[in-house]
Amino acid sequence: MNMLTKAVVAIFITFCTSLSLMAADEAPSWLRQAASQTSPSYEKDVAGVVLRNEEQVKLGGDGKLITTDNWAVRILTRDGRRLAVAHAYYLVSSGKVQDISAWMIRPDGTVKHYDKKSVVDLIADPDDVYDEGRLKIINASDDVDVGYIFGYSVVSEDTPLFFQDQWTFQDNLPTLVSRYSLSLPSGWQASSITFNGPEIKPQLNEGSYVWELHDLPAIRNEPLRPSVANLVPRIVINYSPGANGNTANRVFTSWADVSRWATALYDPQVVVDDNIAAKARELTADASSELDKIRAIGKYVQNIQYISIDIGVGYGNGYKPRPSTTVLGRGYGDCKDKANLMRALLKALKIEAYPIAIYSGDPTFVREQWASPRQFNHCIIAVRVGDNTSSPTIIQNEKLGRLLIFDATDPYTPVGDLPDYLQGSYALIIAGDNGGLIKMPVTPPDTDLLERNIDVNLNDVGEIRGTIRERSTGQASAAFRREFRSVGAPDFRKMIEGWLTSGATGAKVDELQTKDGENSLTFDLDLSFSALRYGQLMQNRLLVFKPVIVGRRHGVSLTEATRTSPIEIDGRSIKETAFFTLPDGFTVDEVPDAANLQTTFGSYTTKYEVNGNKLKFTRALKLTRMTLPADKYSMAKDFFAKIREAEQAPVVLVRK
Repeated sequence: MNMLTKAVVAIFITFCTSLSLMAADEAPSWLRQAASQTSPSYEKDVAGVVLRNEEQVKLGGDGKLITTDNWAVRILTRDGRRLAVAHAYYLVSSGKVQDISAWMIRPDGTVKHYDKKSVVDLIADPDDVYDEGRLKIINASDDVDVGYIFGYSVVSEDTPLFFQDQWTFQDNLPTLVSRYSLSLPSGWQASSITFNGPEIKPQLNEGSYVWELHDLPAIRNEPLRPSVANLVPRIVINYSPGANGNTANRVFTSWADVSRWATALYDPQVVVDDNIAAKARELTADASSELDKIRAIGKYVQNIQYISIDIGVGYGNGYKPRPSTTVLGRGYGDCKDKANLMRALLKALKIEAYPIAIYSGDPTFVREQWASPRQFNHCIIAVRVGDNTSSPTIIQNEKLGRLLIFDATDPYTPVGDLPDYLQGSYALIIAGDNGGLIKMPVTPPDTDLLERNIDVNLNDVGEIRGTIRERSTGQASAAFRREFRSVGAPDFRKMIEGWLTSGATGAKVDELQTKDGENSLTFDLDLSFSALRYGQLMQNRLLVFKPVIVGRRHGVSLTEATRTSPIEIDGRSIKETAFFTLPDGFTVDEVPDAANLQTTFGSYTTKYEVNGNKLKFTRALKLTRMTLPADKYSMAKDFFAKIREAEQAPVVLVRK
């Protein structure tokens, strides 16, 4: 190749390279800035670090909200590839996604842009028959790897139902920059409340409010910790045009305001016609007491098929139940429809009831400082009862009297009990001027009781055969009922056999029977079983075995040396009595010391009694629902460690 040819080739290569660079994807300036940040070292299980978590909200003079979300993450582990997903939620009737784009920045600095061709549009809740909430998604998880940066931007338009908003500054990932900004028309004002930390004050600049935090640490995944929503800093925002603005039903100053607003949606839907009245009489024909009537109607409503069809959510229909006559006629409905139908059936019997808005899944999520319907995602019911009706879920309300609280949606928890994920929560009773925020009842530990009786024959080579009888009440029975109905009898048997073999290696279930008690107040489990080589025969002289044959279904393991988050203790009570018939020719040589543990949140005891060839072993655990601060971790850790130690301790028999 001569010099002229080499020069032409060089020019051609330079020209092609320039074209390639011109055609290469570019990241927006905000993402390039985020990518330039250095981040500290994190523990090896931290999947990624969020470089930018930003939401910009602007309210226009036409009442529309334009929201821009910018988010970027640096992938730190292979598992962190799942973080490379862009998502944009919108309501079909009242909102739209104007734009969604995503970018991937490789370690060498090159960029891949994901445009509209990469977007998938899905229903937000696939369990609903129809839901106006939808998601636009860009999934780049198969393209990224450790060291890559993924970011996306979403511009959406919405019509706000309320002049309220909320912002969580992070999830469990460490976050370098988190920012929420709100731009309002002239004359409008905003205020905020901070949860889970010191007050975060906004920066003000000509109608624009900016709340910002930096260098937020990762949230450790610790056993029995509160939800992330109760650990990370978050703010709730109210905004309004002042006294001269027309914002009826869009600004709430108190919980009474919210009650009055919601009552106007609920009360007109309680329709009592001939069909409703006839159904109420039919259901309660054999009921002799007020509680029996409520139970009969509650059981019927629980068994109505749960189907959610949300239309016009952006205009308030997400909070409005369908008429009770419609729900009865169609035979299906969502949580608010079920509560509304139950109100109508009870009203036909002259029993008053009120809907309750509540948050399902986290009893500590709702905060009384912020009067807003946006804190709730579920609806249950409060039934006014007389003095002769007794139940652990009855509360005394100053304005409305004695109220029995019930979830007409949960098919596993009958009237007289309340799902544990609702107990102790703040909730809104919807009763006009008499409504407001109330605290849900917490059932005593003895109400959620599991009683177990075990009878075992132990032979001289360590084989055991025996029976187990369990009787459970309250939320203990609801848990068994949920398991049994969700998996079916064959798989339930396998589940029980797996639980049994976790304590008795190689155990086999010979027979299994279950019984759902009357009104679903109890759940019974009876089984016979056998296990070879349960006891260990040593030198043909000593026979060693553990008297704890089965473990607790929901054991607690606190093993880490330190703790950063509070410990949430669930209330429950377990009592077990085990009788062992010992083999001929052996006598008891040694039994473990009895345990007697007492703390502010619980107690645990064991006891051993020997009478001839019989060994009686009893143990009891009682836990009271409460949240312990992190500085009490050593006490909780020691309590559960001593329980594990006591339940591993063996009994030693010696040949005579």
